[in-house]
Amino acid sequence: MQVMPDQLRRLATALLESRGVEPRAAALQADLLVEAELRGLPSHGLQRLPLLLSRLEKGLADGRAQGAFKWSRQAFLDADGERGLGPVVLMNAMQRLRKSLPETGIAVAAIRNANHIGMLAYYAETAARQGLIAIVMSTSEALVHPFGGTKAMLGTNPVAIGIPAGERPFVLDLATSVVSMGKIRNHALRGVPIPPGWAVDAHGEPTEDPLAAQTGAIAPFGDAKGYGLGLAIELLVAALAGSALSPDVHGTLDDDHPANKGDLLVLIDPAAGKGAAPALTAYLDSLRLSRPLDPARPVAIPGDGARSRRAAAMAEGITLPQPLFEQLMALEAA
Repeated sequence: MQVMPDQLRRLATALLESRGVEPRAAALQADLLVEAELRGLPSHGLQRLPLLLSRLEKGLADGRAQGAFKWSRQAFLDADGERGLGPVVLMNAMQRLRKSLPETGIAVAAIRNANHIGMLAYYAETAARQGLIAIVMSTSEALVHPFGGTKAMLGTNPVAIGIPAGERPFVLDLATSVVSMGKIRNHALRGVPIPPGWAVDAHGEPTEDPLAAQTGAIAPFGDAKGYGLGLAIELLVAALAGSALSPDVHGTLDDDHPANKGDLLVLIDPAAGKGAAPALTAYLDSLRLSRPLDPARPVAIPGDGARSRRAAAMAEGITLPQPLFEQLMALEAA
C-alpha cells in the first residue's frame, strides 16, 4: 500500500514519544527510518520500528540518553552511547567532531553501547552537504560466513563514504555482505524468495528461503574481497571502540540483550587538503555523461539512485507492506 512520508514520520514519532523518547530524538529516529524507506532501503526502514519500541519498553534502549563523550586524544573522541538511540548518539558525536575540525582537520569518534544506527548513508550525506567528508562504519551480530566457510562468524559490517560535490554529493553505502539481514527479513515479511547466492541455511546448503537464511549465514560480497573488507572493518571498529567482536554481538536484531556492537565515524575537512570541490563535481558529471552500455540506463554515481527513488516516493508515497502498516497502527492504538 502507498503511504505518504509525512504520515509515516508523524506515526513513527508519536510511537517513539509514547515510549519515553524525548521529542527531538524521536523526530531524528523517525526521520532516519522514513528516509530509508524513501531511498528504497526498507530493510533499514519502518520494519525495524516495532523491535526498537520493544527495546525501549524493556529498558534496553534509553530514549533520553545523549551519550557520554571524552576526548582521549586531540582528534579522537571516545563515546559511550549509554544505551541511547543510535542516530542520536552518532549525530551528537558528529557535532563534536565538526567543532574540532578547524584545528585538527580530521577527527574520529569511536562509539560503543549505542543502539542500531540504521542507514549509514544518512550520516554520510548529512556531512557531505555540510561540506565535509565522512566515513562511517558499523558492526553487527555474526551473520556472514567467511570466504570458503559456511558458519556465520562476521557481521555485515557496512561502510558509507560521503564526499561534497555540489548539489549531488558522492554517497557510497554498502554492506560487506551480499545483502543485509534486514533485506532478507524484508523478503520474509513479503513472502518472497531470496535470490540464489545470497545465503546458506543452517546446514551450509544454498537456500532461497528467507526464513532458512535467517538461521544460516549470508555470503560476503565479491567472495574474498568482501570477506577481507568486512574483516578489516570488524577489527578496526572493535580495536578503536572496544566493542564486542561479531560472534559475541547482540542487540541489533533482538529485544533480549543490550546492544554491544561498535560504530566508527571519521570526519574530514577537505579544506585541510589540496583538492578543489568544483573539479570533483565536474569529474562526477563527466562520468554521468559518459556513454552507457545500455542507452536506457545512463551511468550513475553512488547516491544518484537513492535520490531519484526519494524524489519519486515523495510524490507518490512509500510502498509499505500492508501487515507492517497494520502492525504500526495497532501499536499506536495500544
